[in-house]
Amino acid sequence: MVSAAVLPAVGAPLEIAEIDLPDPGPGQVRIRLAAAGVCHSDLSLSNGTMRVPVPAVLGHEGAGTVVAVGEGVTHVSPGAPVILNWAPSCGTCHACTLGEVWLCANALNGAADIYAHRASDGSDLHPGLNVAAFAEETVVSASCVLPLPEGIPLTDAALLGCAVLTGYGAIHHSARVREGETVAVFGVGGVGLSTLQSARIAGATTIVAVDVSPEKEELARAAGATDYVVASENTAREIRALTGKQGVDVAVECVGRAVTIRTAWESTRRGGRTTVVGIGGKDQQVTFNALELFHWGRTLSGCVYGNSDPAKDLPVLAEHVRAGRLDLGALVTERIALEGIPAAFDNMVAGKGGRALVIF
Repeated sequence: MVSAAVLPAVGAPLEIAEIDLPDPGPGQVRIRLAAAGVCHSDLSLSNGTMRVPVPAVLGHEGAGTVVAVGEGVTHVSPGAPVILNWAPSCGTCHACTLGEVWLCANALNGAADIYAHRASDGSDLHPGLNVAAFAEETVVSASCVLPLPEGIPLTDAALLGCAVLTGYGAIHHSARVREGETVAVFGVGGVGLSTLQSARIAGATTIVAVDVSPEKEELARAAGATDYVVASENTAREIRALTGKQGVDVAVECVGRAVTIRTAWESTRRGGRTTVVGIGGKDQQVTFNALELFHWGRTLSGCVYGNSDPAKDLPVLAEHVRAGRLDLGALVTERIALEGIPAAFDNMVAGKGGRALVIF
C-alpha cells in the first residue's frame, strides 16, 4: 500500500489515505516519488476552477525513481531517475502535426482513467493530471516519463516538470524575449520566480517583478528582478516610470486574474507583448475597446505549459542548471510532507512564499 493525498470531491479537503496500486501493465511505469511541487493548478483542480474526475490523487510536478516497467517499455528501466510529464503529446492530433505539442488534444485523456483504488473500501481513483504525484508511488503511462538529465538533484528536479518549463517557455517560446529587452513579471510564485530567472538568462535589462506581497521582494531580486513593484491601481504607471515612460517590451502574467491581465497589457510599450500564463476562472472577464487595440498595437497571447516540448526543452534547462544560470533550489520556500499540502494551498491563496515542495 502507498500513502497519497486524495481529493474525494471538488471543493472537499484533501485526505491522506492508503491506496492500492497495480503492477505496471503494458506501456506503463511504476515510480517511487522523491519530490512533488505544489502548483497553483492543483489548487485550481481542487476548488473546481479546472475540471478533474474525482475522487483523484492530484499532483503533476514530480520526479522520482523507476521501480518497475511494463511490457514494451524500453526508454527507462528500474533504478533510473526520471521526471514526470503530465501533458504527454499523442503525436497524431492536429496540433501535434503542426509541432505545437503543448496544445495536444489528447494530452489529458489519461486523467479520466482508473489507475488505483482506496485501500479502505476499494473505491476507484483517478490520476489527477495523468500522473498522481501526491503519493509515495504512482503508476503512469510510459509517455509521461522522461529520463532525468545528468547532474540534476532528484528532489529539485521535480520543479522542471511544470514551474520551470512554464516560466522558461513563457520567456523563450511565447514572448520570445530578446537580449536587451525589458520585462515585467506579474506574480512571484513558483512560476513567476522561474520566469524572472528565465528573463535574466535571456539577457533582459530591466526586469520588474510585481506582486501584492511586499515580503516577496527579496525572493524576486534573488531570481533576477532589477525592480520590485507592490501591486496597486498605479502599477502600470509605476512600470512606465521605470522604463522612460514607455512601458516594458514584454509583460508575463502568472496570476490568472482579469485585473492583473489588463494591468500587464497596459504596462507594455506601444507594440509590446503580453503573455498570459496564469489560469483564471470563467468569471474573469478582460475587456478592451476597439480603438485602444488599434492605437497601442500590442499583442496579447495565451501560453499553455510554456509552449514547451518537454523532451526538447529539458536538456536545455539541465544545461542551464549545471552551468549555474538556473537555480532550482531558489524557487523553493517550503519543504513539506504530504500532510502539509492543504497549508501550502492556503499560503498560495494568501499570496505567501514561492514553491512548496513535498519531500518523500
